[in-house]
Amino acid sequence: MTRAARAARAAARTGRAAGIARAAAVAAACVLSAASCGSARPGGTSAPPAPGPSLATSVATAAGTWAVMVLGGSAAAHHGFWQLLTRPAGTRAWRLVTPPGVASNGGLAVAPAGGRSAEAGFLPSQGRSFSPLAATADGGSRWSPGVLGAGLARLPGALAAAPGTGRLLALLAGGTAELSAPGGARWARLATLGSLARTAAGRRCGLTGLAAASFGPSNAPVLAGTCTHRATAGVFTLSGGTWHLAGPALPASLGAPVRILAVTPAGGAATAVLAAGTGRNVMLLAAWRHGARWALSPPLPLGGAQVRSVSAGPGGATGIMLNGRAAVTVAGPGASWQWLPFLPPGSQTLAFGPGARVAALAAAGSTFTGWTWAPGSAAWAKVQTLHVPIQYGSSA
Repeated sequence: MTRAARAARAAARTGRAAGIARAAAVAAACVLSAASCGSARPGGTSAPPAPGPSLATSVATAAGTWAVMVLGGSAAAHHGFWQLLTRPAGTRAWRLVTPPGVASNGGLAVAPAGGRSAEAGFLPSQGRSFSPLAATADGGSRWSPGVLGAGLARLPGALAAAPGTGRLLALLAGGTAELSAPGGARWARLATLGSLARTAAGRRCGLTGLAAASFGPSNAPVLAGTCTHRATAGVFTLSGGTWHLAGPALPASLGAPVRILAVTPAGGAATAVLAAGTGRNVMLLAAWRHGARWALSPPLPLGGAQVRSVSAGPGGATGIMLNGRAAVTVAGPGASWQWLPFLPPGSQTLAFGPGARVAALAAAGSTFTGWTWAPGSAAWAKVQTLHVPIQYGSSA
């Protein structure tokens, strides 16, 4: 039996249902087996640093769900355009709401701002050094333009909005965090990677990179990144003019580095997704904060798989899409990880709802397809096909 097969079989013994176990085992084998997937890594060499999640993501609010994904053609030919979709709460149909007037082939970030409000930011591309912004208060039917004078970082958590205040927090491509006045006006530098790393909290962490921006209790700015010290989670909160390492506390058995993949606020609560360790020893965790206390999910061994996207659902639900068309979810504090059936081809991210269902959002060229899976089902069901108009050549 190969090491890949043994890893797949070990992963399948984590308590998942029999049918889902077989799908997850095949996915794990595909991820780890050089012969079947063409992803060989020379024996005896160390694994390179794992890439972070793609810009494809979704986040659920009480009013509905926002999703970001790419459609079109080749990214190398600048024919891949990032799109924003929304789905009102309690419904299954997605609607295209990408802000008009800006070429989106560089990337797109979305930041829910409470109710049906959201902020969208376009990443730089083809010589454009700044990031156009757009704000909506009606679920994407109408957008008001804005601008960030610098370029957003290529991170799904590069833009955050403080509900009810109009303030924005942005991570820039050069490792700087900027905070805006209400309405996205008068941006000011909040911190840099270097300045945060030199604080007492940054030294405790061994901070080497920033990965997400958010707002915490009382709309305090939150920055998250990678710690090189074992069992240290790099979630930093600004309070009284000082950055504090805000947790969560992690088991001492976890390796380093500890990467924050996403931080999603939900009122006074927050959900963080972490990956600890390197290579085939990476452990995935979700953490939920209520006030000053954190709860941790059981650690999930990835066995060499890589995180492709992170999605946030109601009640702290978290969806993780891995390479090899594998995916797992965790429903919230106290729940265990659940493997999903093999994802449909072209899937880019997960989304939660309506109810206990999970959606897989897929793309092929300019066609969007929405799939759904209900607990207990053995397969995904197609629920929607949407043809997205792509303005090829508009990025030139």
